[in-house]
Amino acid sequence: MSTILEKFRLDGQAAIVTGGAGLLGRQFCRTLAEAGAAVLVADLNGAAAEALAAELNAAGFVAAACAVDVTQPDSVQAMVSAAVSRWGHLDVLVCSAAMDPKFDPDHAGQQHNNNFETYPLSAWQQALDVNLTGIFLCCQAAARQMVAQGSKGSIINICSTYGLVPPDQRIYQKPGKPPQYKPVFYTATKAGVLGLTRYIAAYYAGTQLRANCLTPGGVYNGHDEIFERAYSARTILGRMARQDEMNGALLYLASEASSYMTGGNVVVDGGWTVW
Repeated sequence: MSTILEKFRLDGQAAIVTGGAGLLGRQFCRTLAEAGAAVLVADLNGAAAEALAAELNAAGFVAAACAVDVTQPDSVQAMVSAAVSRWGHLDVLVCSAAMDPKFDPDHAGQQHNNNFETYPLSAWQQALDVNLTGIFLCCQAAARQMVAQGSKGSIINICSTYGLVPPDQRIYQKPGKPPQYKPVFYTATKAGVLGLTRYIAAYYAGTQLRANCLTPGGVYNGHDEIFERAYSARTILGRMARQDEMNGALLYLASEASSYMTGGNVVVDGGWTVW
């Protein structure tokens, strides 16, 4: 029988992280690599994926990179095939790629006047393609491989507190500035991710394939003081998350430490959804 710490190890396993070069995706890639997995960093930005894979390899881990458009079935299948071609199997899939209009300095140029009454159908449909259909395609391709292997597999889809409760739009407003809003698609698609994950878990009943969600709260990334203060006041812990504070939950879901968990949702939100 393995020890509890050994249950968190991923030695000999192969993992894919979509959105792997993103804010949390980078954290997830390194976490899985540190636990012993070979990691395919998959991202729409192929150059950023290559840079992160090189960084991980230089640190003594095993990583490769792949450019992927999660809205395109052929691109998604090529991603899975790349992992299997390199390592012979696929054991963990983390779906972290998503459209998410943010309010931190890195996204200062984005338009946030996303009022519901005039929100464009084209933008709604694009978000559905990425945030929901993209996860469907990735899970479908990964599940085919995992079932064919006849071995254990863990699918982890990244949800959001806004898939459980709607945004408190008050935290996005600033005195003397035009109104700005977290857009409708984000809540709708993230709620859909949770439902899709539960469907997958139930569909593969009787197999060794598990599917779960990880639901992060807001992660600090240099946000301005007004937003940080407003967001933090809505949490029980009184602050935003650090960038590394989802890693423990991610590794738990990826590893044998969560071997009796499927169709679940691990919420790491500082207590945002409690009240």
